[in-house]
Amino acid sequence: MSRRDEIISKAKAVPHMPMPIQRVMAYLNDPSASMTELAKLIEFDPNLTVNVLRLANSSYFCRGHLVTNVKDAVVRLGMKRVFQLVIASGVVPHVKSAVKGYGLSPGELLKHSIAVALTAECLGEMQNIPLPPHIFTAGLLINIGKTILGTYLEVDADPIIDLAMEKGWRFEEAEREILGIDHCELGALLLEHWQIPDDICLVVRYHVDPGAFPNHDLCLDLVHAGSVIVLMTGIGMGIDGMQYQLSDDVVERLNLTSDDVQFAMEDMLAHLDELHDLFICTV
Repeated sequence: MSRRDEIISKAKAVPHMPMPIQRVMAYLNDPSASMTELAKLIEFDPNLTVNVLRLANSSYFCRGHLVTNVKDAVVRLGMKRVFQLVIASGVVPHVKSAVKGYGLSPGELLKHSIAVALTAECLGEMQNIPLPPHIFTAGLLINIGKTILGTYLEVDADPIIDLAMEKGWRFEEAEREILGIDHCELGALLLEHWQIPDDICLVVRYHVDPGAFPNHDLCLDLVHAGSVIVLMTGIGMGIDGMQYQLSDDVVERLNLTSDDVQFAMEDMLAHLDELHDLFICTV
């Protein structure tokens, strides 16, 4: 068995999301899903119930009185936000630990993921165009492959960094040379195995190198830009953090300016701590 096949096989052995979360996610993918039935499904799981109420009453989402039942919380948040929370409930246990092989302390990768989701949404809102509905979720999930390699498979990233520096390669190119696969592709393969929607897997697969995707995808562009901008703040800066650069093509397509980048950073930092605390409490 090749190193690549061995890594993929071990990654697919990582425990799936808990059954209540899988059940709610499957329902949310149903085009005929109703808020009433969704609320009933959520109420069967005490943790999800608490988390939905907590998120709906947070200062980030609360625009009036406090809600005290799941149905009202779902109406306030909307299907999209509930989907994000449910996915976060399944993913947070995997990304809250230290990622030893990549030099990331406990919670650092989760903080980076939330920051990317916030920044990507902010950049999209500045474009004054309809946001892709999966943008926040895609931002939350971009680091899952790095978590699997660094935590579950305990891959040592030092030789990868050394090779990248020696050859002048990008980090993921050195990963492919040594491991036979990079963390982006591995993350996308795992999410496909977990039956996460294809639009999200695409962003996870190409977010480091959007130019490798043969077509243009707005969500991919926004998450790529969000990820690099967040790294500029030092959040999620593991041993590979300096290896990633903002794509010139994405900058042109989004018409990004230095003022836009500064505004997105400030907006993200204004909301990050509260959302981080909310998501860290989802388990």
